[in-house]
Amino acid sequence: MNDSQYNLIAEDLLLAIEEAIEDSGIDIDYEGTGGLLTLTFKNASKIIINKQAPLHEIWVATKFNGHHFVFADEQWTDKRGGGEFWQFLSAAVSTQADANISLQA
Repeated sequence: MNDSQYNLIAEDLLLAIEEAIEDSGIDIDYEGTGGLLTLTFKNASKIIINKQAPLHEIWVATKFNGHHFVFADEQWTDKRGGGEFWQFLSAAVSTQADANISLQA
């Protein structure tokens, strides 16, 4: 994947996350600027999702841990545990929002 392809795929992911948050009906504030998306919950905890362009990765920092995702076989996969991005994000958001939330593209 070249830099242009990465940037298109990564930007699509960040926009899809914003749309999924809107569609969830859960009160989660979000702000996206320059490849960085911050989700803020009622309890003031945050999840920060950002592009790591030099590495062609997406990094996610939660209240509990951080994960690095790479794009392969048409999906973002966790480098550490091999989990799929949307499953991971749904679990992380559910934990921090203290609600059962399923996010998807």
